[in-house]
Amino acid sequence: MQQGHPYWERTMDFARGCSWRAGPVLADRMAANAFGEQERVIVAVDGGEIAGFCTFSERDELPEDAPFGPFAGFVFVDEKHRGQRLSGRMIDRAAACARAAGRQKLYVLSGEQGLYEKYGFVKIGTCRTVWGTTEQLFERPTAETPAETASDVAAP
Repeated sequence: MQQGHPYWERTMDFARGCSWRAGPVLADRMAANAFGEQERVIVAVDGGEIAGFCTFSERDELPEDAPFGPFAGFVFVDEKHRGQRLSGRMIDRAAACARAAGRQKLYVLSGEQGLYEKYGFVKIGTCRTVWGTTEQLFERPTAETPAETASDVAAP
């Protein structure tokens, strides 16, 4: 979704108050509408309640000259909604956005061990971020998966 979507403000409020320290960073980006034309915030909804979010963006935390993109970033599911494969469905939606933009690969930067591999990502190395930290870089093809047809994950 982009600014103006019915879930935009609710997702921004959810991100600002979530248990993950990166949530307020996303909320600030949403408040500033700091997204490119093809970039999206993807939101998972469970029973009308915001359950999680992620982004589809051209750049993540890498320097401008890094040859990777687009990225699924800010992947978060609220604790009470975990175990429903919402992260995977949001990542699949990000892959669908990448595919629609003519891209063959989707990337993730993360310090997590063993998380993104279960969503089809393969670690291809480590990268220095714009914050001076080193993160693992993962990639996966943007090929369609069955989870992309889920109706409780909104991106348009």
